Amino acid sequence: MTKPGEGLLGMDLTANRRDFLRGTIGAGIMLSSLGAAQAQTQTPVKGGHLKLGLDGGSTTESLDPATYLSYVTMTLSRSFGDHLVESDPLTGKPVPSIAESWEAKDNSKTWTFKIRNDVEFHNGKKLTVDDVVKTLQRHSDSKSRSGALGFLTSITSIEGHGNELVVKLAESNVDLPLIFTAYHLVIQPNGGYDNPTEGVGTGPYKLVSFEPGVRALLEKNKNYWRDRGNVDSFEIIGMNDATARTAAITAGKVHFINSLSTKTISLLKRVPGLQILDTPGRGHYTLPMHCDKAPFDNNDLRLALKYAIDREAILKTVLGGYGTIGNDFPINATYPYFPNEIEQRAYDPDKAAFHYKKSGHDGPITLRTSDGTFAGAVDAAVLYQESAKKAGIALDIKREPSDGYWTNVWRVAPFCMSFYGSRLTQDLMYATECLSDSAANETNFKRPDFDKLIKEARAETDEAKRAELYHAAALIVRDEGGSIIPVFNNYLNAATKQVKGYVHDVGNDASNGYVATRVWLEA
Repeated sequence: MTKPGEGLLGMDLTANRRDFLRGTIGAGIMLSSLGAAQAQTQTPVKGGHLKLGLDGGSTTESLDPATYLSYVTMTLSRSFGDHLVESDPLTGKPVPSIAESWEAKDNSKTWTFKIRNDVEFHNGKKLTVDDVVKTLQRHSDSKSRSGALGFLTSITSIEGHGNELVVKLAESNVDLPLIFTAYHLVIQPNGGYDNPTEGVGTGPYKLVSFEPGVRALLEKNKNYWRDRGNVDSFEIIGMNDATARTAAITAGKVHFINSLSTKTISLLKRVPGLQILDTPGRGHYTLPMHCDKAPFDNNDLRLALKYAIDREAILKTVLGGYGTIGNDFPINATYPYFPNEIEQRAYDPDKAAFHYKKSGHDGPITLRTSDGTFAGAVDAAVLYQESAKKAGIALDIKREPSDGYWTNVWRVAPFCMSFYGSRLTQDLMYATECLSDSAANETNFKRPDFDKLIKEARAETDEAKRAELYHAAALIVRDEGGSIIPVFNNYLNAATKQVKGYVHDVGNDASNGYVATRVWLEA
């Protein structure tokens, strides 16, 4: 079940992608960073054929990067293509790719990217600045159906001058290089205008065959412009059924699978020769309250409901301990400006009762949920009902049909269960979930002072000042916003022991789609 118009960059495509990682967020990030560092210092073994069993494929999929939505197509984009900029797996900061370097002027409204001159497409054509210009123009066209269009709306012009790309924005944005890491923005010959489904890029692997929803085969690009990719070839096998994926890796028919169910983790851990790969993520479960509708227009009632939820119980009982605790703002430690000094809100029935009495509300509060909202949503609602009862708050749980939930309940009912997936930057997460003019602001939280903070942070180049702005923004959302955020999701994958060098890309699943280009196989 997905919210309308959302894909991987917005949220996971199916409920079983909401699985959670055991442990605290700080420990999770530390272990992931350590794993990435170790992978980068090991000596890769070259050769072999890698098999990936991936969830999310569809027979309607196209090779046009503008249409990409799934883990299958994200992995393809990172393998046969290159992007203008990439993100460092350890820090999440932008690093060079097709662009050797860049600089910003005019208060980060004008950006100049120096384009490499030693890059060749798989068809033998040399990459030019014009290919980059046309790629960005195609995806940023207001008539485009590109999944990256929403990230590019502030662009006013895209031009090429010699070996430089010049991008001008309507408003300042210091995060523009990170936005260009979006997996849709594969640099294509003539930007993909001639044949967007050709599957030709400049990446470390060439596409040999593609059968939508079934299989894709790629082989090493021997003329690649840098040292990337260790296996000679790899294939992606579409496996949307969780049982089929589990059986395939248990039998050794594939080397890697994604989207593990928490219910199967204990079983897989007992299988000799398997390793569980868990990575802290940026997605999170939410319980939005409409701030402009009674009784949720009363902040004391909102605070009462925030203190009345037992986050630890939901994490342990519903999610089997695989997860990290949320603090009622949509940012966690996978983002570079996470305000970790803000006190963690904990279950406190006494404080909940205090604010509830202060609100003056009386009578049951209806919370709507559905099995299709996220894995364990109904069970989480029942647990919430029990913890709220200890604070004297009566919750009436109304179970809705999965079909039509995102049309008939989400953004309609004043109190329901929901979720958000990862965003490329902290700014995009706040802009999507909390800004007054966002179409996905599910709480109708509208605060001009908050909007001002986010827009100031978007333009601030001083990291210390930017951190201060995000700290202030987090406090406003945490203490006055309309969303209860009990937990953040993490990603659970599995691989055979043959797979080495897996990089836990900070905040991203399947090594941010680079799994096939980073790992290697050992006997």
